[in-house]
Amino acid sequence: MSVLEAFTFLSFWALGLSLSRVEQSQISVSAEVKKSVDINCKIESTNFPTEAVHWYRQRMNQALEHLIFVSSVTVPAQSQIGGKSNKVVARKNSQTFTSTLTVNFIEKEDEGIYYCAGWWPDYVKVFGDGTKLAVTDRNLAADMSPKPTIFLPSIAEINLHNTGTHLCLLEKFFPDAIKVYWKEKNGNTVLDSQQGDVIQTNDTYMKFSWLTVTQKSADKEHICIVKHENNKRGTDQEILFPSMNKEVTTDVCLKDTSGTMQLQLTNTSAYYTYLLLLLKSALYFAIITYCLFRETTVCSAWKRS
Repeated sequence: MSVLEAFTFLSFWALGLSLSRVEQSQISVSAEVKKSVDINCKIESTNFPTEAVHWYRQRMNQALEHLIFVSSVTVPAQSQIGGKSNKVVARKNSQTFTSTLTVNFIEKEDEGIYYCAGWWPDYVKVFGDGTKLAVTDRNLAADMSPKPTIFLPSIAEINLHNTGTHLCLLEKFFPDAIKVYWKEKNGNTVLDSQQGDVIQTNDTYMKFSWLTVTQKSADKEHICIVKHENNKRGTDQEILFPSMNKEVTTDVCLKDTSGTMQLQLTNTSAYYTYLLLLLKSALYFAIITYCLFRETTVCSAWKRS
């Protein structure tokens, strides 16, 4: 936050703040129009009951706006926005060290990223990662979790480069807010990976993520971890990729990668079909050109005669 913004919100800070972390575990929440939604924020602090927790909203292409702050654990804070009383309500729970922002009378204009924040003792405001609010008229009871398809390294890639690429394709999820990261199985370190853009496909979304495994880690299994609002049972998906050196039986391979194999076969078929059509087009072009040239030659000879 800039110095100007810090001074703008200076009147909202509370003395005695001793934060250690501000955490928003929800990367997104979805809500239907006219309904209500709760956004949670965990504050790790030694003086939580008396501290002020602030809530902000940033809508697309608009500046960050302060919505409300709450300091009491017994009396909720309420604010009127857009002419509607109690549009947003903020609460604090001293047992769970959590602040909850309730957004009522949901409208399309409420879409945006909602941040909670508090003050360090040196008057620096600490923000959470933010929670995206998606407003929709679709059936939220449907399964909108990411559907994974895995792509394993090819033998040619491993032999040629001594590395292998694990690729995870995630499809048919809603909303678009998603986090994907990789770890070794039973490991705690997040590995460097590549992330593709989130792409809209009709009314859902898809995303690629891939991990390059070196020969040094060829004997280790890896996990693609997917964090999304609509994951089943509310837990992160963990998609296991076997080690590059592991011998997999044909039955297991077919069971685990049938979707991948089908997609690869489809792509191969499409590739050769395209080549065949291209060759046929080239052949037809040659025949037509030859016929036209021959006709022109015959006509010219006839005129001269």
